[in-house]
Amino acid sequence: MTPRLDMIGMVVSDMAASLAFYRRLGLDVPAEADDQPHVEAVLPGGLRIGWDTEETVRSFDPSWARPSGDGRRDLAFLCDSPAEVDALYAELTAAGHPGHLKPWDAFWGQRYAVVLDPDGCGVSLFAPSAPAT
Repeated sequence: MTPRLDMIGMVVSDMAASLAFYRRLGLDVPAEADDQPHVEAVLPGGLRIGWDTEETVRSFDPSWARPSGDGRRDLAFLCDSPAEVDALYAELTAAGHPGHLKPWDAFWGQRYAVVLDPDGCGVSLFAPSAPAT
């Protein structure tokens, strides 16, 4: 048997704030999940994403401590166009989420930006700079 990646898990300090952020990025998470200690959503293709509160993780791993520093996790969301990267970055930063890298035309051929989620983790927004030929 070969293991396969099935779920990306995140530990969050504020479930409702984290879920609200990821809903703005198009993830389908019901509103009633905001007060749950563990939440999962199925992504296109079947991969799951899950959120656990810090308290939940400590309930089975009392030695768990909140990581310090940045760059420990970065999710990347493909946008339909460079204009969508700009618009989504503007929407998220206007909603109070800190921008880390303003949208720019990256040398590797993408419109690229990074905004921080409520736990300070980077979330990349990107789209091909030019339509594929």
